[in-house]
Amino acid sequence: MLNSIRSKQFVIIGAIAVLIAFLFTRDIKGLVKPKEETSKVPAGGQMSSSTAAPEPINLDEVSTSAKNTMNASLAAEITSLENKYKGAAEDEKTATAKLLAQKWDDVEQTIPSALYLEIVANKEQTLNNWLITGDRFLKAFDNTRDSLMLPALLQKANSAFSNAVKLDSTSNDAKTGLGITIVNGMGMPMQGIAMLMDVVKKDPKNLKANMSLGTFAIKSGQFDKAIIRFKDIIAIKPTPDAYFYLGTAYENLGKNTEAIEAYLNSKKLAANATLSKFIDDKVAELKSKN
Repeated sequence: MLNSIRSKQFVIIGAIAVLIAFLFTRDIKGLVKPKEETSKVPAGGQMSSSTAAPEPINLDEVSTSAKNTMNASLAAEITSLENKYKGAAEDEKTATAKLLAQKWDDVEQTIPSALYLEIVANKEQTLNNWLITGDRFLKAFDNTRDSLMLPALLQKANSAFSNAVKLDSTSNDAKTGLGITIVNGMGMPMQGIAMLMDVVKKDPKNLKANMSLGTFAIKSGQFDKAIIRFKDIIAIKPTPDAYFYLGTAYENLGKNTEAIEAYLNSKKLAANATLSKFIDDKVAELKSKN
């Protein structure tokens, strides 16, 4: 019996991990992912900075891979910009790197975009540049399906936010980003939680920090705390992902009626066909248990 319960818990947490990875920095889109991706989010501390350094990311390789997924004219436009960047004098490279970062972001290729933002931030070391770079690396971390790339992306996000904190130790955005990377594996999870709690204490309506604390509560099985957290978030700003997580927490506590209501609110706000199908199936499953 005990083994069965534990197995069920592992399945639940694994499924939630996929959702957390996918929803962490954006609205719900294309929610359902293949089962083999359930291992993409590490347990807290798994990517600790004390472990062996991850393989470096090769900008030329990720660029080539990304261009293979787009039409020839767009790929040629980016290649032309890249050649301009490579041939530019050192004092002219930054401007072209900014263009490339924006161009890659426009086509939703977050990894090369983040790498060019990192180049810009290293040349122009401002708080805003490091915050943007960290956010883009976190987005890349959330979106990538390449498990071998995850440690490097998370480490780069951690480095960017660490640089931001060095420039301004009072910045809630910098501390939030750094806390998120720690919770996701760049150190002891409770260190990151403490950092996020400090942000929320000073800024109770900080949605990013609250969302991170709420998702961590779900990942760690603290569903009662997650419910409180997501109710607070919804009171500030109702979003489809907040309602979805609230439904997940209720479901794991066996509160199916409340879970159904939360899931349906998520469906209503998201207005996404894939999510709607997923929630319809989930609601039918929960209703059958009542």
